[in-house]
Amino acid sequence: MAGRKINPWLKLGLEIGPVIAFFAAFTRLKDQTVTIGGTEYGGFILATAGFVPLLILTTLILWRLTGRLSPMQVATLVLVVVFGGLSVWFNDERFFKMKPTLIYLLFAGILGWGLMRGQSYLALVLEEAMPLEHEGWMILTRRLTAFFGGLAVLNEVIWRTMSDAAWVNFKTFGLTAAIFFFFMAQGGVFKRYGIEEKDGR
Repeated sequence: MAGRKINPWLKLGLEIGPVIAFFAAFTRLKDQTVTIGGTEYGGFILATAGFVPLLILTTLILWRLTGRLSPMQVATLVLVVVFGGLSVWFNDERFFKMKPTLIYLLFAGILGWGLMRGQSYLALVLEEAMPLEHEGWMILTRRLTAFFGGLAVLNEVIWRTMSDAAWVNFKTFGLTAAIFFFFMAQGGVFKRYGIEEKDGR
């Protein structure tokens, strides 16, 4: 069922606002520690503790305004709550840093399962927005599956070998830029297999 249309800028703000807020909070608190109940919490954990409820709030607002959430949004919210909560509970940032790896592996696995069955699950989500021929969807899905797998590996390398600040910059800007440039690079697929262009409509 299609959701209700809302202002695209409001939708964008609700989707990326928590990520920007996490970046801002970490930048401000990264060199600070707070003692609560005899336990010291660093800036990363404090930023995570604020990010989790903020994402829950903005996702609920988005659902209330549009009447629906995509499977990607639901999966992201669940993993953020689980792994963000574990990071705060155990005062260990590694749980939260693993979250993008699991998200991208999950998406790659779902898309890969569809490919094994000769289907593009990506088309089920995006077909109305980007009508393509079946072969176009299969090509795009294969590429996106490999791309998600690569992002999962890259996230693991960065959080395990670099500083907290490097990982936060990667998560905030690097992942967003990578996804943007990936879809920009698929212009040939959209042009060749786009139904509207081929039919001249």
